[in-house]
Amino acid sequence: MLIAAKSTWTEVRDFLTERTVAILPIGSTEPHGPHLPLDTDVTIAEAQARRAGELLEAQGIPVLLLPALAYGMTQFTDGFAGTVSLRPATLWAMLEDIVNSLAEQGVRQVVFSNGHLEPEHVAVLRGVILDHTERGHEKAHAIFPDNTRRRWAQTLGEEFASGDCHAGSYETSIVLCADPESVRREELAGLEPIQIDLVAKMREGARNFLQCGATEAYCGNPAAASAEEGQQWIDQLGQMLATTVLETWPELAQ
Repeated sequence: MLIAAKSTWTEVRDFLTERTVAILPIGSTEPHGPHLPLDTDVTIAEAQARRAGELLEAQGIPVLLLPALAYGMTQFTDGFAGTVSLRPATLWAMLEDIVNSLAEQGVRQVVFSNGHLEPEHVAVLRGVILDHTERGHEKAHAIFPDNTRRRWAQTLGEEFASGDCHAGSYETSIVLCADPESVRREELAGLEPIQIDLVAKMREGARNFLQCGATEAYCGNPAAASAEEGQQWIDQLGQMLATTVLETWPELAQ
């Protein structure tokens, strides 16, 4: 696996072929409770991408890990300090430009590794993918293994499936495994479980976490998190992405 951000242009040039799979981690910059950093979703996306890259390389598939996109649509954390949100058209244009730029260099397989679950953000990713679902002359085929779809959501634990997982046990466990020094453990130890029925609140018209009752920008049970659980979820996320790549492009495997 070649880490694009730490490579020279000549190293990238020599690595790229029509078999290369480029993985783009996509996260956000937004609050995740008093215990996790603003780049939590970036950490999750990068952990998934790295694990998937390892699994794909074991199948003989060259993987280019791109620098993460650290911004997305984050309206649900309106009212909390640190939120940086893009407009839908801005996010769409950025993703479109990245895919097209890679295509100009001969990359034919692009994968979105997404760690930010806000519905409007996910909808933009799905839309961009619809424009890149088929190979064509000088065009990349892009895919989005979407862990909010039922097939994958049910493999990520009860908290994730419930929707009440923003900075809860699921996300906190992944950060404890992938970036443990960034977790504020004293704050984490004192956090009580919070159930806000996020999906139901959204259907009722709630537009942000404050309206849902998540006044500290978290829900779920973060104090129950562990690095061991985090490794389990990273492995599952990586497998999800790798499986989707192999299902989409079976000819890449040697």
